[in-house]
Amino acid sequence: MILTDTHTHLYSEAFDEDRKEMMQRAIDAGVERFFVPAIDSTYTPAMLKLKKDYPSYVHLMAGLHPTHVKENYLEELAHVHEMLDKEQFVAIGEIGVDLYWSDEFKSQQIEAFKTQIDWSIKRELPIAIHCRDAFDEVFEVLESYRGTSLNGIFHCFTGSLKQAQLAVDLNMSLGIGGVATFKNGKIDKFLSEIDLKHIVLETDAPYLAPVPYRGKRNESAYIALVAQKLAEVYDTGIEHIAEVTTLNSTKIFGV
Repeated sequence: MILTDTHTHLYSEAFDEDRKEMMQRAIDAGVERFFVPAIDSTYTPAMLKLKKDYPSYVHLMAGLHPTHVKENYLEELAHVHEMLDKEQFVAIGEIGVDLYWSDEFKSQQIEAFKTQIDWSIKRELPIAIHCRDAFDEVFEVLESYRGTSLNGIFHCFTGSLKQAQLAVDLNMSLGIGGVATFKNGKIDKFLSEIDLKHIVLETDAPYLAPVPYRGKRNESAYIALVAQKLAEVYDTGIEHIAEVTTLNSTKIFGV
């Protein structure tokens, strides 16, 4: 059984004390594919080292996270563009709009989102979308690309059934993680109405640990708990969930 974590921040400082052991726990749990999103330029060296240390397991993305769109966002975008020319990446992400903390840089977030989408289409790469308190803004941008080759993953999807259907209609797969195991997570109530071919698994480690680890540090080994929850939701076996979601990730990322 091969499990795929389509969104995990393995380079995070949260793992600095035990990264090797954390990775081994995940591999022992059957996770053989780790897709690692970018945040900003300060994490680039750690991401590249991670790829060097685990070349057959780790696949990197390039991008500027919306919460890191600040006064220097044009410099950060220039760094993303430079990295796309220098290194091999399987996607552009995580990108999008986040209005949870502040809307001070809302227009710049949307501009950065569109710029990186344009790069993804030009380079034929999928995107990983970050959306928090910004469904309307994100969907408005995505609608403007309807009919293009744009595709990717709506990371950490926590919306409604209607929003899930719209995301799928816009050629996005849904990244499902620990929230699906929360009592108040809600998405487990309607997820079975979305065909499994549109679903991928993720942890977003070190964030959003699934039950029974909620509130603690998340890690990629816990993807098995998400897979087990989806097995219950879709009334099937965990092996089937692992097989289909891994196949879905292969179609998206091309690896």
